[in-house]
Amino acid sequence: MFCEKAVELVRELQRSNDGQLPAFNEDGVRQVLQEMEALYEQNQADVNETKSEQRVDLLPSIRLRHCCLLRNQRCVNAYLYDRLLRIRALRWEYGSVLPANVRFHMNAEEVQWFARYKKSLASFMRSLGRGSGGLDVTQDVQAPKSLYIQVRCVKDHGVLEIDDGTPVLLKKNSQHFLPRWKCEHLIRQGVLEHVVS
Repeated sequence: MFCEKAVELVRELQRSNDGQLPAFNEDGVRQVLQEMEALYEQNQADVNETKSEQRVDLLPSIRLRHCCLLRNQRCVNAYLYDRLLRIRALRWEYGSVLPANVRFHMNAEEVQWFARYKKSLASFMRSLGRGSGGLDVTQDVQAPKSLYIQVRCVKDHGVLEIDDGTPVLLKKNSQHFLPRWKCEHLIRQGVLEHVVS
């Protein structure tokens, strides 16, 4: 039946949890595009026949196929646009480096788009703040209650240097009292966890 595969693409995104990025359904998108190509070719043949032989009885089927083409186009565009919105949100959630399990679900074009978005956002942040090297707008998405927080290291990460030059060794299960802005990205990446007392 017409448009079933396209609607299934949209349903697939609807079924996934908010904030999660399901694997790119390349096969589904390819099938929809093939269906669209077949509909277009059928319409072209019928339009040519209608023009040459004055067959008005073909007009309803031409209109139906044209509506199916438009619906398929809307569904594929909605699928791709929703994925881009989710990828953009992941940049704000995880920072400039996405975890491997998230990157695995992206296709090559989405990885390229993410890199361009990341570069554009970095250039925007560098343009903010006069002479200070920029302002990281991805920090403090929610207003902080205090400037320092207690964190526990979930996995070995190495040395983290604080602004005053103090090196902090982040070993698994070690606890530290660090500036919130310095460890917020590490919390999102799963290296640190906030210890609530």
